[in-house]
Amino acid sequence: MKKYFLATALATMLATTASAETIGVSMALFDDNFLTVLRNGMTDYSKDLKGVTLQIEDAQNDVGKQLSQVQNFVASGVDAIIVNPVDTDATVALSQAAAAAGIPLVYVNRQPVNVDDLPEKQAFVASDEKESGTLETKEVCRILKAAGKTQAKAVVMMGELSNQAARMRTQDIKDVLATPDCSFIKIVEEQTANWSRTQGSDLMTNWLSAGVQFDAVIANNDEMAIGAIQALKSSGRAMDDVIVAGIDATQDALASMAAGELDVSVFQNAAGQGRGAVDAALKIARGETVEKKGYVPFELVTPANLKDYQAKN
Repeated sequence: MKKYFLATALATMLATTASAETIGVSMALFDDNFLTVLRNGMTDYSKDLKGVTLQIEDAQNDVGKQLSQVQNFVASGVDAIIVNPVDTDATVALSQAAAAAGIPLVYVNRQPVNVDDLPEKQAFVASDEKESGTLETKEVCRILKAAGKTQAKAVVMMGELSNQAARMRTQDIKDVLATPDCSFIKIVEEQTANWSRTQGSDLMTNWLSAGVQFDAVIANNDEMAIGAIQALKSSGRAMDDVIVAGIDATQDALASMAAGELDVSVFQNAAGQGRGAVDAALKIARGETVEKKGYVPFELVTPANLKDYQAKN
């Protein structure tokens, strides 16, 4: 009888050990509102998955540190790796490190430069950036036309130029403004504020000090848009005199919209991307097939539908 119980206990222990899975996660930066929602989405989702553990590291916006984290995950024998890239142009080395060890790797949120040439057991989960800046800018165009504008000026705040999302969102803006319906809007300034609220505020302050005239601020993300709003308010500019648009629909952005400051945002489902990345990583680790590119749709957010998004992100 004792042998039976020992054998049963051992079998149970082995089964538990066999089913346990560890996913190493390297985030570009912890100190970012949107990426925090993304990270929390992964963490919360994993709590409902029996035997799944996430080991999450902060790359602190350092490409070298992120590569070291991936190499350490490989060395420790994790079952899968999820990476939110610091620099989307520097992902080939990350893919190579994981592929050489045969460990699944899933990029999340930021599109890797090698997205069309990912090795086996690798995938990308995000939202299609072709939609983000397009939705944002079309709404800015619609608002200006509704206000009777036949000529308008816009300033563009770009994210980190090493980031594919910043380049794509900026191109989206230009593509929309090149269409007949929206060609009455001209870009008078475009500079990077590196996704940062503080840098967005500083950049707007510089433009105002230089006497730049504009009707709209089109930012690659909400943080820069909020920074622009702070600088505009400090300068005494009436918020109903300028259209301000961002992307991500973070809680701070939605609060700004509710206060009548931010006019446009685009909901990027951070938690949904996090869940999708974890699911993809586990499926690949278990030998299942997943799409190389998995997209979670963007959604336009305006004061008219604000209430639908205030409990999200």
